[in-house]
Amino acid sequence: MTHSAQSVEPIALNKVEFCVVDLETTGGSSEFNAITEIGAVKYLGGQEVGRYTTLVNPGCAIPAFITMFTGISDTMVANAPSIEETLGPLLQFIGNSVLVAHNARFDIGFINAALLRADLEPLSNRVLDTVGLARRLVGAEVKNCKLATLATSLNLKHQPCHRAINDVLATGDLLHYLIERAAGFGVFDLDDFASLAKIWAHPQSSKLKLTVDLPRTPGVYLFVDGKGDVLYVGKATNIRARVRSYFGTGDTRRKIGSLLKLMQAVHYVATPDLLTAEVLELRIITKLRPRYNYVGTRAAKYCYVRLTLGEQWPRLMITNRVVTGGSSANDLYLGPISTRATARNVVDAIQSVVPLRRCTVRMGRNYQPSQDSPMCSAAQLGLAQCPCSGTADPQVYAVEVQRVVGAMSGNEQEIIDKLTEKMLRHSEAQCFEEAGDVLARIEALKSVLHRTQTARELVAAGSFDFVANPDAVGVTNAAGQRISYQIYCGLLEATYIDGAVFSPIAPPLKADFAQLFSRPPENAPAKPIDTEIIDEILCIARHIRVSSDLAGC
Repeated sequence: MTHSAQSVEPIALNKVEFCVVDLETTGGSSEFNAITEIGAVKYLGGQEVGRYTTLVNPGCAIPAFITMFTGISDTMVANAPSIEETLGPLLQFIGNSVLVAHNARFDIGFINAALLRADLEPLSNRVLDTVGLARRLVGAEVKNCKLATLATSLNLKHQPCHRAINDVLATGDLLHYLIERAAGFGVFDLDDFASLAKIWAHPQSSKLKLTVDLPRTPGVYLFVDGKGDVLYVGKATNIRARVRSYFGTGDTRRKIGSLLKLMQAVHYVATPDLLTAEVLELRIITKLRPRYNYVGTRAAKYCYVRLTLGEQWPRLMITNRVVTGGSSANDLYLGPISTRATARNVVDAIQSVVPLRRCTVRMGRNYQPSQDSPMCSAAQLGLAQCPCSGTADPQVYAVEVQRVVGAMSGNEQEIIDKLTEKMLRHSEAQCFEEAGDVLARIEALKSVLHRTQTARELVAAGSFDFVANPDAVGVTNAAGQRISYQIYCGLLEATYIDGAVFSPIAPPLKADFAQLFSRPPENAPAKPIDTEIIDEILCIARHIRVSSDLAGC
């Protein structure tokens, strides 16, 4: 049975009640200056449905240059109501409408300042600024985005003259002109229209049309080139909003420009929840390894800390692969670890407390050192034992190896305590750089051990059901569907919607996605955990932890 996630219905622009406002004031500071005139017009479906205008007595003399600029004099406002008398009718007129202004920070800022001085709550209405929208939609066609310039250049019906109602009518004309322009980008609802002010004007802006039919649900999106190859895979709680954000100023990654240039289509897999989306993203990336996904190359960079128990004199080393045969079958591994620098810190943390050998000579069960073998420098400093020179005691060495085995198995407190003592000694001696190095080793060791132990525990748990925040009554997603999961050895086996298995619909691509949506293999993941699946296991562990935290609130 196939389910599709339900979208949150957007508000069409022709159904939105806009309230365009404009003020005249005694100056530019809402803290020190006052309002002299208010104009507001409501629009619905492109038609005027209400108008409010009034002069306001500012309670102070109007500067001469302001009178010359606006034509509003002290005589004109002498019998006008005060701002305190005006706020009530203004708020009633505005209601729940979407506020619109040209340079909204100025006008809304003055209104909010007046409300606060009157011990009233500031406006909580949604606000649109036609300056930002104009820059995005017509900025390349005009000299500047001043209201007078736009009104003249775009041949708007009303022209501003620094009187509130005239400027409101000009701003209303501009608003509806911009709404018509936005339709050319596939923008027909309020959310998309509001986001246009933040969208970066670049050569690929015409590709916004590719986002028109994307759902506003969780899921995975795939940027595809003209050949049908996947360039990039991402996840989102709102696919449409996330894809459109790539055209905005908020995303400054250098590769975005070339990605959007190559992208010719956007495919998606809608999911009922974010966890399923995250797992699908990881599986698709692992299968396709798109060129623009950093996470697609991450697994190849993972490494392990390995204790070579197959050798007579075990040592710690960093390796990219797990050796399973021969004398190495019993070696102990810690990881996968995301970077070699972190792995190096883990090795340094253990070796700075436990004096294992640091030489790289392979020593089998029958290894015999030569009589003239020199002692390594670490051994001369008392930091390591040196069996390759024949100076190490096998029984003493075996005890040290067991300390390392214990630490790598989760009993690391002894090593952490000794490292902490060393860090404090450096700090007391004001050797802060050395103390910082020890702290980095402590944090690396704790982090890697925690990640490894978390993954091991989830794998060992076998098969179990998981419901997000199980203490909640009627756990549902935004569409009102109850979501639960079947987890098998740390991997997502199935997502259930109202008790039925969720079967995502694969996008129409050349790749075969059938295996991505099938249940994981029935045999438990090998130990140590493979680099290809560690991200999924940790992703599920994170969701379980967050759910448990919420349940405990």
